Amino acid sequence: MEIIDSILLGIIQGLTEFLPVSSSGHLELGKAILGDDSVPEESLLFTVVLHFATALSTMVIFRKDIYDILKGLFAFKWNEDTQFVAKIALSMLPAAIIGFTYESEFAEMFGGNIKLVGFMLIVTALLLYLADKAKNTDKKVSFTNALVIGFAQAIAMLPGISRSGATISTSVLLGNDKTKAARFSFLMVVPLIFGKIAKDILSGELTYDNSNFTSLTVGFIAAFISGLIACTWMISLVKKSKLVYFSIYCLIVGLIAIYYASIN
Repeated sequence: MEIIDSILLGIIQGLTEFLPVSSSGHLELGKAILGDDSVPEESLLFTVVLHFATALSTMVIFRKDIYDILKGLFAFKWNEDTQFVAKIALSMLPAAIIGFTYESEFAEMFGGNIKLVGFMLIVTALLLYLADKAKNTDKKVSFTNALVIGFAQAIAMLPGISRSGATISTSVLLGNDKTKAARFSFLMVVPLIFGKIAKDILSGELTYDNSNFTSLTVGFIAAFISGLIACTWMISLVKKSKLVYFSIYCLIVGLIAIYYASIN
């Protein structure tokens, strides 16, 4: 793999993990426009490395939160931190069950369906617009909210639905504080990423070649740095009610995708 390709893929992974534009939807559009052969599938090891980089960037941004949560958790009391961990665990259930059980079926059913991608991008645009216009509150995520947000994350497996966009928007529309909604959205995905990494490692399909060390390293660094930037930027955008720009972008791309699917 070329060094430039590794850097670009790392940057794309870091940005799309946090920005509400649906990386899966854009990948399907790229395959349709350029042709499947023009968007090569990267090695499973490279994918695992990039996912680890973005998970690590999340942990760095929320390092104080994670430290406080772990400190409270190991107090072995039903305190606010223990409840937060329980909410994260609850939110993971829908995506974990559906994702780990039907991941391949989802890929077969919805892969290459450009019209679906277009409509789902429009749904993402609507969610972002509604969340952007919602009034800010100081409400914390409840257990019921956590489960609903978890289902939003599961639905985001559809290409064109942004994971961060769906979870943050759902949380805000449920009346939660925007900053707390972004915090919960980003922290809830970390265990899922590590779970996916563990699944890939245990699959026995990972192969390592010494010649790929440089590509893996620069890809990791690019994904980590772009992830830090995107995560920080996204938190600021949610807090300042600036999601409307991403809403407009998703709407335009969605309409283009539907038009493209109609003429081909």
